Amino acid sequence: CVLCVLPAPQAAAGRAPLLASRVSVALAAVAGCCALLLLVSAARRSLFLLRLRAVPGPRALPVLGNALQLTGTQEDFFLLMRRCAERYGPMFRLWVGTRPFIFLQSAEAVQPILNSSVHIDKSPDYRFVEAWIGKGLVTSTGDKWRARRKLLTPSFHSRVLEEFLQPLYREARVLADKLAAHCGGTAFDIVPYAKLAALDVICDTALGKHVAAQRNSNNAYVVAIDRITSIVQRRFITPWLKPDALFNLSELGRTQKKHVNVIHGFTGRVFEARKQEKQREWEREQLEARQGQQVQFQEDQPHAVPDARFTIKPRRRLALLDLLLDLAHQGANLTDEDIREEVDTFTFAGHDTTAAGFSWCLYVLGKHPEVQERILEEWRDARLEAGDGEMTVGDLSRLDYLERCIKEVLRLYPVVPIIARDIRSPVTVLGEHLPAGCTVLVNAYLLHRDARFFPEPERFDPDRFLPDSDTRRHPFAYVPFSAGSRNCIGQRFAMLELKVLLLTVLERFQVCTAEPQRPLRLVAELVLSNVEGIKISLSHRS
Repeated sequence: CVLCVLPAPQAAAGRAPLLASRVSVALAAVAGCCALLLLVSAARRSLFLLRLRAVPGPRALPVLGNALQLTGTQEDFFLLMRRCAERYGPMFRLWVGTRPFIFLQSAEAVQPILNSSVHIDKSPDYRFVEAWIGKGLVTSTGDKWRARRKLLTPSFHSRVLEEFLQPLYREARVLADKLAAHCGGTAFDIVPYAKLAALDVICDTALGKHVAAQRNSNNAYVVAIDRITSIVQRRFITPWLKPDALFNLSELGRTQKKHVNVIHGFTGRVFEARKQEKQREWEREQLEARQGQQVQFQEDQPHAVPDARFTIKPRRRLALLDLLLDLAHQGANLTDEDIREEVDTFTFAGHDTTAAGFSWCLYVLGKHPEVQERILEEWRDARLEAGDGEMTVGDLSRLDYLERCIKEVLRLYPVVPIIARDIRSPVTVLGEHLPAGCTVLVNAYLLHRDARFFPEPERFDPDRFLPDSDTRRHPFAYVPFSAGSRNCIGQRFAMLELKVLLLTVLERFQVCTAEPQRPLRLVAELVLSNVEGIKISLSHRS
C-alpha cells in the first residue's frame, strides 16, 4: 500500500503544468473568439455607417451624434426638421447617440415604407404606452398584428357606426352647452373642451360606459387619462427617461403606475360587469333555441321567458367591447386580456387625436366665415332631404363639402405629424439603401406641403379634394391617417365624429380665430399642437 501511495504527489505535480497549459489554451481560445466577435461587430458597424453615409444630414459627433442640436424645446425640434428639409431635401438623417433616424418628407420617399407589408413595426419608443394599452393593435406587430387587424376591421363597418351615433350627438350637444359660456367673451383655448368631449365619446363607444367627463373633469379616470398622456409625451422627448429602469425609479414612473392602476381598474370593472351581462344573454339565447321560442322585444314592457333568471329588455346599444366579447364567444382567438388591451387601445388612439383634429378644424374655419356658412347651407339641405330626426351615417357621408373642408384642415395640420417605423430589413428609398436598424420618420406636416401636389400649400382650399383630385395626385402625398396596410383602422369613425361635433357647434355659434395672423408655435408630440393652445372666440349665430 505504501508503494502505491508514494508516487501520487509526483503524478499530481506532473499533471499541474498540463492543466495550466490547457487553461492557457482555453483562455486564448476565448480571447480569440471575443476578438473575432469584436472584429465582426466592428465590420458590421462600419458597413452600417458606410450605407448611411450617402444620406445627407448635419454633421454628427462621435458617440453623441446630433444630440447637442436636439437639446432645445419641442418647438426647436419642429423648426430643426423644417430647416433640415429645406437644406437636405426629401430625405435626411439625424443621429441620436449611435441610433440613426431617417426623416422622409416626399411621396416618393415614404411610399416604400408605408406601402410595405414588411416594414410595419412601430418605432421602439411606442413601448412607452405599453404599460397602459399593452400589445394592442397600435403596438403589436408581425402575425399577431395581422390576425388582430383582420379580426377587428369589421367592427368599423357602417352598420356598426350607426350604433355609435347616439352618444356622438349627445356629447356634441353637451359640448355646445359648455361652450355657450364663452359666447361674446374673450378668446379661449378650445383643446381642453375638445379633449373632454372626445373622451366622453370614446368611452361610450368603446366601453359602453358614460363617464360624463365634460360634466365632471375631476373624475379619477378622467384625470388619470389626461395625466398619463402627458407623461408619455414627456418620456418621448426626455432622453434620460427613455430607459425603463431609470423611468421606473423616477417620480414620473411612480405617478404613471398609479394612474395606470386607476385606468385598468376602471376598464376591468366595466369589462367584468359587461361580460356577465353578455353571459346571461348567451345563456338566454341558448335557452330560446332549445325551446324553439321567438322572443318579441317590446320597448315599453319587458316580459319574462320561462327561465326566471332572464328578463328580456330592449336591445342595448352596442359598444366595441360588446363586439369583441361576441367575437370571443364565437371562437375568435381573443382572451380577456386581449379584449381589455383593444378597448384601452381604442381609448388611447381615439381620444387626443380626435380632439386635436376638431380643434384645428375650428381654428381654420374661424378664419373663413364664408366657409362656415356654406357648410351649414349644405347641412340644412341634407336635413330637408333626410326628413325628421337626426341624420344617419349615410346622410352624413353625403356632406361632401364638409368632408373636403375636414380633409384640407388635416392636410394643413395633420393630427399625427410624425409616423415612425422601425426598419428590420434593408430597404431602398430614393435610390439609397437603408440598412436594418434604422428608425424612419415620415413627416406628414412637410409631406402635405409639397407644392407639386398642393400648389400654394399654405392656402386653405377644400376644392383640392374634389372627387377627381385623387387621380392627379401621388397616392402617398396625403397621409392624415397614415397609409398602406397599417393605416388607421378607425378613420371612418374619426371622420364621422368630426362631422357631428363640427355641425353641432357651427349650428349654434359663429367661430372666429383669435389673432389669425399670429405665427403658430407648433410642436410634434403625440399629436400636433400649438405651444400657446388653439384659441378661438364664439358668438351666437342668428
